[in-house]
Amino acid sequence: MLITPNSNKMFFLFILFFSTLISISSNSWLGCWIGLEINLLSFIPLMSSPNNLLNSETSLKYFLTQSIASINFLFAILLNLFLMNFFFNNFFSIIINSAMLMKMGSIPFHFWFPNIMEGLSWINCFILMTWQKITPMILLSYYLNFSYLYVIMIFNVLVGAISSFNQTSLRKLMAFSSINNLGWMISSMIISENLWFIYFIFYSIFTFIMCFLFYMINTFYINQLFFFNMNFLIKISIMINFLSLGGLPPFLGFFPKWLVINYLLNNNFIIISFIFVMSSLILLFVYIRIIYSSLMFFSFKLKWFKIFMKNNYLISIYFFNFISLLGMIASTFFF
Repeated sequence: MLITPNSNKMFFLFILFFSTLISISSNSWLGCWIGLEINLLSFIPLMSSPNNLLNSETSLKYFLTQSIASINFLFAILLNLFLMNFFFNNFFSIIINSAMLMKMGSIPFHFWFPNIMEGLSWINCFILMTWQKITPMILLSYYLNFSYLYVIMIFNVLVGAISSFNQTSLRKLMAFSSINNLGWMISSMIISENLWFIYFIFYSIFTFIMCFLFYMINTFYINQLFFFNMNFLIKISIMINFLSLGGLPPFLGFFPKWLVINYLLNNNFIIISFIFVMSSLILLFVYIRIIYSSLMFFSFKLKWFKIFMKNNYLISIYFFNFISLLGMIASTFFF
């Protein structure tokens, strides 16, 4: 999509980045809301592509859910203006938090997220899973309702892990992985914004690597990973990055999760950290099942199907594998 030099796409992409900066740097709730609206209106043209059958349905679903979230957000802001009352503070914070959670595609407002991911190209999936979460996350940090968010983050990691079972679509799998990581991100945001930033950067790197690999071999379903007589290097790199995304200790993806768990255990959040670790194990089981099958089923070969890879693609794969395997060195230096 964005690979073709299209001036319209570049224009909307620029507005998408710009709108996030408007929201983050605004010093009034209304300014934040305006930034969110510009963000929504710039992402919808990016989603639309003539090659996509699910295009109009996806755009409409995305527009409706984001509009409902924006309306709730605006409602909370206006109520706050008219009823400057200490007793309503809890109520306002829950409404604002819910609107932001809906923008991100978090539990309990997550039903739109996998459906919309299913209708997007890999590059759009990457934008939806990473960049589109920045604004709601930072607005969430302005008005945290802790007791509400504790429940939300526990359900996020659980539903993200359990819903990954029996998914045949890689995009839906990535969507549920994103919902799971959202639980981790909310917990890191409650701890500190710096920790959230570190976690988000790492998460974005791994999501980008996965989306790039799947985009490069043009794969959208799990069974496509089994049948390709594709380069074994790609299968190995998908394995390494899947394990890294799941947070297996030697890999770099474990590092941000380790920081979060470290804090939770130091502050006696034993049950929450236990649930987080268990959900990561479930996700790793799902990933390993896919990887195992794709590495073992190497028999079916399509003679007319070849993946021609350019050299610079191969170099980038080596580079990504190197990044994912850096984990041991990085964590040793840190502690």
